[in-house]
Amino acid sequence: MAPKNKFTREEMIEAAVCVVQRNGIDSLTAKALAAQLGVSTQPVFTCFHTIDEAKREVHAAAEKLYDSYVAKGLKMPIPFYGFGMQYIRFAKEEPELYRLLFLTEAEEGRRSVMDAMHHSRDLVRQSLQQIYHIDEQAADRYFRDMWLVVHGLATLVVTGGCPYSEQEMGEILTGFSVSLCRSIKEIPGFVENRYDRDTVFREIVKQ
Repeated sequence: MAPKNKFTREEMIEAAVCVVQRNGIDSLTAKALAAQLGVSTQPVFTCFHTIDEAKREVHAAAEKLYDSYVAKGLKMPIPFYGFGMQYIRFAKEEPELYRLLFLTEAEEGRRSVMDAMHHSRDLVRQSLQQIYHIDEQAADRYFRDMWLVVHGLATLVVTGGCPYSEQEMGEILTGFSVSLCRSIKEIPGFVENRYDRDTVFREIVKQ
């Protein structure tokens, strides 16, 4: 009979998350996890059949933590602004988990970056419809375009190349949001990409 593992599966996953938070997903090996727990590698393979299984559990734990950041943002007075700032905060406070979720090529059993974007969209869609008085299609267009801005800023933060303060990033998000909301509401066919771009730009430039 194999010896009983003194760590629960949840404790093993927490330890694996700690390893990844420090040095990234590629650093998660049986040896590294065993060192984190202060044991030999035997308990690691008692809990996980392979290290890939442990990595999948870390990915799931990272998604859960990310969702908690999103939930906090959606409780703010302007939900999508809150989402955007919390997305950036997650990148700042959990850079390796952000890399795992949003900057790592998807593998079997893990969702892709676009899957993660769609997951975020589904969390935010209802609040967008209610706050901005737009339908589902417009809400999804708004989210996609704004997410690209938010994702760009968060990626700059993670890669160490972001020159903007939190206040400046908030102002950037607000500026894009105003422009996008006006376009959705005032340009017929904007959401469906069925509008005359040249005519619209000529009218804007003349103002």
